[in-house]
Amino acid sequence: MARHIYDCPLRWADMDSLGHVNNVVYVDYLQEARVDMLRVHAPAQGGEELAEGVVVVRHEVEFVRPLVFRPEPVRVESWVTQIRAATFTMAYEVLDELPDGDRRVYLRANSVLTPYVFSQERPRRITAEERDVLGRFLEPAGEGA
Repeated sequence: MARHIYDCPLRWADMDSLGHVNNVVYVDYLQEARVDMLRVHAPAQGGEELAEGVVVVRHEVEFVRPLVFRPEPVRVESWVTQIRAATFTMAYEVLDELPDGDRRVYLRANSVLTPYVFSQERPRRITAEERDVLGRFLEPAGEGA
């Protein structure tokens, strides 16, 4: 089990009029982290289609504190909490690791995703290869930090 770490750049266009990351932009950050985990840094072949060939069934987002613009990226940790026949659930934290080892969390989120065959306009089951890739990031809910 391992969490994937993505250093997400902050873009000036992501900010609201107060200089905070706009709430709707966080969902883009989650997608960037998911694509990075499953396509760019996948631990094994077999999960490529999950990077973009999924649809979101549900997002649950908890805003913890505002994130203000700065030139340094913000850390997005992502992991899998559940794998079912045709859906999987990913959890995320958007945070900074502080020099003293503490974590300043800005957002916690969960996404339920399903693989989707866009050419046939239908969901599909998770393959054995995809299950293996997702399993490498599995941290069932209630475990870990």
